[in-house]
Formats: sequence, C-alpha cells, structure tokens
Amino acid sequence: MIPARDAQTIPELFRLRVMHNPTGIAYRQFNIESGAWRSYTWSEMAAHTARWRAAFEQEGLQARDRVAIHLRNGIDWICFDQAAMSLGLVVVPLFVADAAGTTAHILKDSGARLLMTESVSAWKALRSSDPLRQIVRVVCVEADHSVDDERVRLLAEWQPKPSAQCLAHAHRPLPHDLATLVYTSGTTGQPKGVMLSHRNMISVAEAILDRIPGTKDDVFLSYLPLAHIFERVVGYYVPVMIGATVVFARSVERLRQDLLIAKPTILLVVPTVLDRIRDAVEMQALASPIRRRLLAWAVSVGQTCYEVARQGGDAGTIKRSANALLRRLVGQRITSRLGGRVRVAVSGGAPLSSDTARFFLGIGLPLIEGYGLTEASSAVSAADPGEYQPGSVGRPLTGIDIRIGAYDEILVRSPGNMLGYWQRDSETHRALRGGWFHTGDIGAIREGQLYIRGRLKEILVLSSGEKLSPTDLEAAITRDPLFAQAMILGDNRPRPMALLVLDEAAWRSLASKLDLDPSDPQGLTAAQVHRAVRERLDERLRGFPRYAQIHAFHLTLELWTIAQGLLTPTLKLKRDPLKRRFAEEIEALDQQ
Repeated sequence: MIPARDAQTIPELFRLRVMHNPTGIAYRQFNIESGAWRSYTWSEMAAHTARWRAAFEQEGLQARDRVAIHLRNGIDWICFDQAAMSLGLVVVPLFVADAAGTTAHILKDSGARLLMTESVSAWKALRSSDPLRQIVRVVCVEADHSVDDERVRLLAEWQPKPSAQCLAHAHRPLPHDLATLVYTSGTTGQPKGVMLSHRNMISVAEAILDRIPGTKDDVFLSYLPLAHIFERVVGYYVPVMIGATVVFARSVERLRQDLLIAKPTILLVVPTVLDRIRDAVEMQALASPIRRRLLAWAVSVGQTCYEVARQGGDAGTIKRSANALLRRLVGQRITSRLGGRVRVAVSGGAPLSSDTARFFLGIGLPLIEGYGLTEASSAVSAADPGEYQPGSVGRPLTGIDIRIGAYDEILVRSPGNMLGYWQRDSETHRALRGGWFHTGDIGAIREGQLYIRGRLKEILVLSSGEKLSPTDLEAAITRDPLFAQAMILGDNRPRPMALLVLDEAAWRSLASKLDLDPSDPQGLTAAQVHRAVRERLDERLRGFPRYAQIHAFHLTLELWTIAQGLLTPTLKLKRDPLKRRFAEEIEALDQQ
C-alpha cells in the first residue's frame, strides 16, 4: 500500500504505483475488435497516459482549466483522468446516461474548455441543448456521424504517436489544489459542482483501506459509473493505492457473465443490484416448495449464526453444522453468481433495506454497508467486515468525526470535506459552517453505529404534524415485484398518497388473474385492480405507523427515466419534475 503521506496527489499516487509494480496487472478490458479480454500492466498504463498528457499539452490549456469526460468506464477514462490532473487541469466527470439538458448545464456551469465523449452523435445531442461556445475542443472516440464542427477531433487523430518524448514531461500539482468538480445528482434542484482536492480524495481512500484492508491480489469489477464519487474513490483510487487489478465490465446487461469472468474479491454494489438478485432467487424458489423451504431455512440459520458470531458468542455445534451444510447446498449456489471469490461486498450509494441485508448475510455473503457523500469525497462511515449490523452504516472511518446537530442532522468533519461548491459562495458557507459539513441527512448514533433516517429536504410533514421519510415507504413498496417505481406525497396533507409505476410483467399476471385485458389502459382504474393494489400496499407497509399508511394512489405503466429528466443518473427520484409531470393526477388524488 502506498500511504497518503507519500503520494499526496492522485498523479503521484499513480506514478509511485507504476514505479513499485511496473509488470503487475492494473486493468483488464474487453477488446471489441479482437473479441477477447486484454490485460494492461502498470507500465503500459503509464505509456498510454503519457500520450494523453502530450495531447492535452498541445491544446495550450492552463492549470485549473476544466476538462470534461463523457465516457463509459474503461482505459480511456483512467488515462484522461490521470493525464489531465498531472497537468493541473480540473476533471469534470459526466454520466453517460444523464439527460442531455442536464449534461449541457454541467458543461456550461463548470466552464469546461475541453470535452471528451464517445461519438460525434453524442456531441450533437449535447450541443442541441446549448451551443456550449466556451468549449474549444471536442474529442470523440467514434465518428458515427459526419463532422460539422471545427472543434471536433477524433481520438486517434488528436493523440500524438507514441514516443519517448511523451514520457518526459510531468507537472506536479499540490495536495490542496482543485483536482475535480463532481456534480451532485440534482434531486431537489440543478446539480451543483463539488470542488474536491487531491488531498480530499487521497485521505479518504486511505481511511477506507484502514477499515477494509486490501492487497495487490484483490480484484475489483468496475461497472458503477466512474462519474459517481463512490466508484471513483473506492473502485479506482483505492485499487491504485494497493496495486489491485480492476476489470471493466462490458455493460450492465452483461454484468452476470462478467462477474463469472472477473471473479472479484471486492465487490462494490448499490442496493438495487442486491434487491434484484434477491428477487430473482426468491422467484426461482417459488417454483418448488422444497426449494422455497430450503432457502428460508438457510437464510434463517445463517442469520442466527452470523448475529451470534457478531456479538462474540457461539451458536452451538448443531446450528454451526446445519449452517455449514446449508451454505454448501444453498448459499454457495447464490454467491457463485457473483464469481465465487467475494471476500467483502460493500453496499453504498443509497440505503440498503435491512431485510435484503439479512438475506445476504444469511446465505453467507460477507456484506457490509457504508455511508458517504460527494461533498465528503465518498465514504464517511463503514462497518467492519464481520461486524455489520443491518440497519446501520457502521462507525466513522479513521480520522473522520460525525456528530448529530439540530433537527437530528448528520454533521461531518473529515479531511475529505470539499473545498466548497463551484461559484456558490453562500451555499458553501452554509454547508461548511463551524468547520463541519452539514449533510442534510437525518440520523442517529447508537452504540457508536450511525443510522440514517432520511433527508431533511425530503421529510414530509403531514397536516397532523406527523413526520415521515418518503424514501423508507418507497423502498418498502418497491420490494413488492408489482411496483417498479414509487413516489410518496404528503406535505400538508392528512395522509400520504403515492404515484406508482407497475412492473409490466407483474401487471400482465395480475390483470390475467382479474380477467382484465392488460393492454387496455382503462384496466388500471378498475375497482378490482385498486382493491388488489390496496392489499399489496397494506401488506408492504404493515410495520409502519398508522399515519404512514397510503390514503390514495395513482397507477401508471410508463417507467420514469433519466432521459425524461425524472430520475438522476443514480436512479434517484427528481421529485419536483415528477410533481410537475403529474400535477393533474396529484390534484385528483387530493380530491379523494
């Protein structure tokens, strides 16, 4: 491991890794032309990065100029990031799946001078939202359309030919220099640029490794977007720090096959991935009463043994033996789908339901959960492997302090705390007042463990004065396969209401049982459908207080998408746009 005190900056961390381990495998990526996976050593990555650095230099850019990257995860992403930061340029990562209008806003707000994107058509889509005249160079990997913009260069033309001279120059940014602008998801307004320094990200990477140690023998599978700070710090800078190998997944659609190919030892996951795996396993088990009972038994015994061990106890010979047998019969069949070598799976990016956490712990997946924010350079807290308590997000990482402020708001003091919001001085002052970052999240600390209860801005206050977290209700509802998406409304209303998107396959099954035509949109308003949905909602929300039960709901089959501007790239709800989109339906619900 290369300590933060030795590296101090991201480019220096990379240089030291190349120096210490030149022939080690840094990355693996699928080559479409050859139809095979290719490995890249650290020294090969240094040579590639040098060509990128030379290409940047020929543009005449100055330190602190912003350069934006609009690519999927891969070797080019790494080379762009390392080359740009080695010259003191500020990297602005963009989500490929984001709405064109949102991406154009980020490019304009950041004042990006150069944009790297996948194709000419991708650039045309962005340009159609805004002329983006401040961009002086656009580099495209593919020429899938005719080029009608003198700013555009193809990557193969833009990069100089390999030469020894390309390896000679290196700029050394300082630890506190601005390294990147990472824009927030924009769930409650336009995205804001979070200014992070080299020291911010390096210090958090080291704190993560203090909690979850790793070695050069570890393998990561990179499929979450590198534009997200969780994947970038934990899934990219952490592996550089320990010299581990990163395998780039071909796509989310091929994730199942790529898990078997990569066989990761450290797996970064978001709750939706775990929920989908659990749903698939439980659906398969429904086909056989024996399989269903065996799965339930395996999860129950596994949970008991895990909890006893977590508390330092002994479950007894019989339970231990039963657990070992059930792990072989049931658990290993499930965990083998993740490659069969996972020694720790880290869930982050959103709250994980306690039921899903207990399910995976029960079958033997070494799961932990963490909590972090873009403004804190990703991780703030995480559980120790083997000590994870479902419902909590662990203890503060080494060197990070957490306390609970007014209105139960979580406050964070960390070397990873941002420099501020880009060109938003007043918001920066409010967020960082008193030396603490005011997260806007509501939580509690019990026995040293942090528990998250929702977002201050998202908490709904009913007309009765009762408060509830919509995300808790939404997560509970969408655990039912019938509901693909859900949004809860309730501010200044006597009881909460819901906008519900039904899963198409589950709707067809339900409609068939109710003797309805699933292709007829009028079926969604049928009385028997509403009775069936009411029963499902009541079942999912049985554990919530009476004031949190859904009073009225609107059903639709049209999924909310990123392209519509209704979801963030991390699939969080954009509540204000959704309220505007369904204004008439919400007004009708208010009359019920």
